[in-house]
Amino acid sequence: MPFLSVAAYAPPRVGMLAVGLVAEVFDAHADGPPRFDFALCTERPGRVVTDVGVPLAVEHGLERLASADLVLALPWADFRTPPPAPVLEALRAAHARGALVGAHCVGAFALAAAGLLDGLRATTHWRFADLLARRHPSVTVDPDALYVDEGRILTGAGAAAGFDLCLHLLRREYGAAAANAVARDLVLSPHRDGGQAQYVAAPVPEDSEDERLADVLAWAREHLHEQLPVAELARRALMSRRSFARRFTAATGTTPHAWVLGLRLGRAEELLETTDLPVEEIARLVGYGSAAVLREQFVRRRGVPPRTYRRTFTRTR
Repeated sequence: MPFLSVAAYAPPRVGMLAVGLVAEVFDAHADGPPRFDFALCTERPGRVVTDVGVPLAVEHGLERLASADLVLALPWADFRTPPPAPVLEALRAAHARGALVGAHCVGAFALAAAGLLDGLRATTHWRFADLLARRHPSVTVDPDALYVDEGRILTGAGAAAGFDLCLHLLRREYGAAAANAVARDLVLSPHRDGGQAQYVAAPVPEDSEDERLADVLAWAREHLHEQLPVAELARRALMSRRSFARRFTAATGTTPHAWVLGLRLGRAEELLETTDLPVEEIARLVGYGSAAVLREQFVRRRGVPPRTYRRTFTRTR
C-alpha cells in the first residue's frame, strides 16, 4: 500500500548528504502528488550535529517512528558503534506493526543491529560490505547491488545510491510517472536497476569518446521505437562493437542490452500510467514487435502483465 508519512532517524553525526537526499525526495514537491508528511527524528529532540559539523534542529523524537508508514535509518559517522537500545527497539517495533523500513549506505548497520536483516539479502557502501558481513553473518551481504528490495525491508548502497533506493520505492508504490517526476525535479536518472554495479573500478577518461558515448545514449532514448542493436550504437559512437561494449559498461555499470531493456520497460510503464494508448501501440512505441513480446518482458521483469500494471497505478492515482 502506498506510504504517505515518512520518518527519517538522524543520529548524532548523521550524514549531511543523506539528510539532504531524503528531504529532497520526500519533502513536499510543488508539482503535485505524491505529497508526504516528512519528518526528521532523533532519540533526544534538539540540536544534532552532522558528520561535517553543521548543526540541525531536529524537533521530533522516536515517537515519529511509531506512526510513520516509511521509516528510514540514515547513515552516520559512528556506525561502528550500534545505536542505543531505545532506537533499536523503535526500529523493530516499526517493522512489527507493518511499516516499510529502509536504509542506505552505513544506515544498514542500524537495521542489522536491530536484527531486521537476519536471513535477508542486504547491501551497504561497498567499502564496508565486508565489515557488515563479518559482524552479522546471518545477513547475506551483496556488495555490488545499488539496492536490495526484500519487500518490507530495503537497503541501498553508499552515498548517492540513496537516490536510487528512494526512487525505486516511489516507482514500486506510486508508479513510474511519479518517480520520473521527482527525478526530473532533481535532475537525476529516473531509474537504475538494483543489480547494477555500485562503482566503476576504472573510471572512464574524459575525452572525445565520452562525448560520443553520451550523444549515442541521448539518441537511443529518442529512438526507442527502433531496434537499437549494439552494432548500430557502436557505429554511431565510431567504435568497434567490442570497444563500445567495454566502454559502455565502464561508464554505466551495465551492458548495452540491459540498459536498452530497462529504458524500454521504464518508458512502457510511464505510457501505461499516463495514457490510454492500447498495449499494442505502447509496445510499438518502445521498440517491441508485438504486445505479446512486451507482455513477456513485463511479466519477467516486473512480475505482472502490462494491463494489470495499468489498472494498479490508475487506482493509485
